[in-house]
Amino acid sequence: MVKTVKIKKKENPFPIVAIGASAGGLEAMSELLKNLSVTTGMAYIYVQHLSPDHKSYLTSILSKVTKMKVQEIDNMELIKPNNVYVIPPNAGIKVTDGHIKLFPRSKGTSAISIDVLFSSLALTHKSNVIGIILSGYASDGIVGLKAIKEAGGITFAQDDSAQASSMPKSAIASGVVDYVLSPKQIAQELSLISKNGTLKNITKTKKEDTGYTKSDMGNLFELLNQEKGIDFSYYKMPTIKRRLASRMSKTNSKTIADYEKLLLNDKTEQGLLYNDLLVNVTSFFRDAETFKYLKTTLLPRIIKNNKEGDTIRIWVPACSSGQEAYSIAMLITELQEKYSTKINVKIFATDISENKIHEARVGEYTAAELKPISKQYLNRFFVKRGESFQIIKELRDICVFAIHNILRDPLFPEWILSAAGIC
Repeated sequence: MVKTVKIKKKENPFPIVAIGASAGGLEAMSELLKNLSVTTGMAYIYVQHLSPDHKSYLTSILSKVTKMKVQEIDNMELIKPNNVYVIPPNAGIKVTDGHIKLFPRSKGTSAISIDVLFSSLALTHKSNVIGIILSGYASDGIVGLKAIKEAGGITFAQDDSAQASSMPKSAIASGVVDYVLSPKQIAQELSLISKNGTLKNITKTKKEDTGYTKSDMGNLFELLNQEKGIDFSYYKMPTIKRRLASRMSKTNSKTIADYEKLLLNDKTEQGLLYNDLLVNVTSFFRDAETFKYLKTTLLPRIIKNNKEGDTIRIWVPACSSGQEAYSIAMLITELQEKYSTKINVKIFATDISENKIHEARVGEYTAAELKPISKQYLNRFFVKRGESFQIIKELRDICVFAIHNILRDPLFPEWILSAAGIC
């Protein structure tokens, strides 16, 4: 029987802290709880990769290091603050209508998807979620942390104190981790965040209970435009507010005015805010319907309308770390093989972030980032490099990556717009 954990956003305005771990995670989680205030007003959900065939002692062990109530999730109607919830070892997770559901896992399946839990919470609680990756092997959690970051939440990863460093290091390398700290320091930071008010309340100023407006952020926009050459006033305001609130929380700034004073004299914070506002959330074949249309209709038509020796030029604006550009390159390569054509293809992919352009040129991705990739495409278009996978040279040669500010620099009207331009 499927068990449902109802997380009602309206009835639960407090932050939800989602914690994922694997090998070495119990020690890290114990250290975190040992140093964590029991009155933060947050609820904690802990997921650790365990064999479904063995009884879990996580609840009893963790109950000894904190005065908060520690319990296994079991057909509960409501998540409550100042409680710790542990996913049972014999349960899997799936999300339906924004609710987390537990169901019996098949025998022999050892992993619970941390990504599913994190992503579902980002969907239901938006910016009121904190994601934490502790010690563990592999790279589970990256996709979920990206979802939390995109929703405006705060993200943590354990530092070099992790017994198994693969999970936290993969998360850090993905560029979506706000804090890299020891479990004890994470606990202290969570306590500090709780003293500043819930994540939701951080978006409010002392003068206005209703929150700040676009005009309140005018000085911030002007400063970033002068220092970085980008006018963020054209960006989506809900996204700007969530990410600004996150930076204010991290710097203990109570008001916009407080944060402006800090920003004027702190070049490092200017860079951190800039990078936070430029968070790029993308994935391979992200918009399934669009890529289906490209594969079955648009790209076949373009290929058939060109003859051998012609050149197809495609522009991918806001390419982030290259997943969309490489997704299109895979489709075109596959179609050319299908139709036995030899048309030249050039994909010009651009982004405003120098760091993302560098990542795209390297074309190396974690196993977690390759979840949308079919086994056929993985074998055909990727080469294993240690714990990660790199796009084959044939596709990297098709794609040219360059820095470009779409709001300021000249456009490329002679190039066919990619899926990003169509949507």
